[in-house]
Amino acid sequence: MATNATTSNGLRSNEIEVRDLCRRFGRQEVLRHLDLGVPQGQITTIVGPSGCGKTVLLKHLNLLLRPDSGTITIENVEVTRLGNRALDAVREKFGMLFQAGALFDSMTVYDNVAFPLVEKTTLKSDDISNRVHETLAAVGLQGMERKYPSEISGGMQKRAALARALVRRPKILMLDEPTTGLDPTRTGAIHELIRKTQQNFDLTVVMVSHDVPAVFAISDRVAFLNHGQTHLHGTVEEVMAADDAVFKRFLAGRAAGDDDGASLAG
Repeated sequence: MATNATTSNGLRSNEIEVRDLCRRFGRQEVLRHLDLGVPQGQITTIVGPSGCGKTVLLKHLNLLLRPDSGTITIENVEVTRLGNRALDAVREKFGMLFQAGALFDSMTVYDNVAFPLVEKTTLKSDDISNRVHETLAAVGLQGMERKYPSEISGGMQKRAALARALVRRPKILMLDEPTTGLDPTRTGAIHELIRKTQQNFDLTVVMVSHDVPAVFAISDRVAFLNHGQTHLHGTVEEVMAADDAVFKRFLAGRAAGDDDGASLAG
């Protein structure tokens, strides 16, 4: 049973509700009756040791995986049993930033960001151009349109990938380890950009991150996963104040540079 750091989600309703979610891969039980609420218009950051189910949970939230049992409700629609066409309609609400960015090396920054609009909409070329330039400006990449991914820094690549996730104006933004491979200075800049982007675009953000506790500075809520369950969930202040030995060992391990958290992994 998960230990909740709070019994209330505040004044905002939940954009996403996860109830009793279970998922196995062969004999390995990765998600074990997991519950989670993601409030509308806030940043919820999912943390935990390696192997605890963070990325598998995110793949369920963005509908890349289906659970063995349990439910996921997104904007009051229970999505776990929808057909492919109905799932595609729900996916229209999402923007996704993958861990490696997943930019196309053979395309310019402009073409990478324009790609979802070209492939998925009927917008005219002028409208696409305006949207792309506006979105690149929002992430600080104005003037980089004709550069290729190999010609810009790792931090700029993350910004370009974020712009592509935002270009269709999603309601929900999902981020999988958005600062992987960046030095501390660039990590801080990306964190600040995520918060600014969330506020400017009025987004609900779900983020998986290993940057603990630095990422808490931009988070509204934290979900600490352990052994495939939500062990703690609440505001940053509530989770940090929780008298929980498992979470304290996790924080101590992160401070010591222990990335695998093997003793806690599920």
